[in-house]
Amino acid sequence: MIGTGIGASLSPALHEAEGRHHHLGLSYELFDVDTPAELKRCLSLAERSDFAGLNITHPFKQQVIEHLDELSPQAREIGAVNTVVFRDGRRFGYNTDALGFAESFRTGLPGVALGHVVMLGAGGAGAACGHALRELGVERLTIVDPVRGGELADQLGASYLPEINSLNDADGLVNASPVGMRHHPGIPLPADLLHRGLWVADIVYVPVDTELLIAARAAGLRAIGGAAMCVYQAAAAFQLFTGRTPDIARMLLHLSRLLERGNVDRD
Repeated sequence: MIGTGIGASLSPALHEAEGRHHHLGLSYELFDVDTPAELKRCLSLAERSDFAGLNITHPFKQQVIEHLDELSPQAREIGAVNTVVFRDGRRFGYNTDALGFAESFRTGLPGVALGHVVMLGAGGAGAACGHALRELGVERLTIVDPVRGGELADQLGASYLPEINSLNDADGLVNASPVGMRHHPGIPLPADLLHRGLWVADIVYVPVDTELLIAARAAGLRAIGGAAMCVYQAAAAFQLFTGRTPDIARMLLHLSRLLERGNVDRD
């Protein structure tokens, strides 16, 4: 995996454990880097070292595209890549985040209203979640991001706000920003904006109980964190890397146990 601040990521344990169940000598390495130049260097190093592929995480999901030979249709549409596969001397980019979010949403928040959803964050993860929300049937989507929100809103036919000051007419809230992560602590909006009847999805999975989730549940709202999304996207990446079909239930149980033991970070 290539990303910034990923030193305590749970992805190595998750992938390697599933690899053992498939009798694979799978090794999952971390490249914790800060700059686009280091991203380029690590891509070349991994390719020369015969890696099967790489996961790409914050903040490089969009920057990595210029270094790839081919994108899957979904990755091209989303404009972000979180999985790179090396094959036949070429670099192929995929996006498993959208699938991961959609599956976790279906299982964690069945039957919620999808009339108007507000999404915080328009980076690589936000782009994937935004596309997934459209596929899930969200009728009206508002994207909140002062830097990239306008561009993503145009792409998705959504509304755009540089900041949020009301959720009164929203059915749901998605936090696809990094706020709440270990390296970006805090809550992404004032807790007093949360209102009865709103549902909340936070894609951060460590800490398990983010400040946003704590506030949402204290207000009696239906809310899910990012653990299931993490597993579903990882399972799809595992299949791309290995050609093997992972056991998602087993991976969900394994991540739950890792989180209970107090491991800390987020991919």
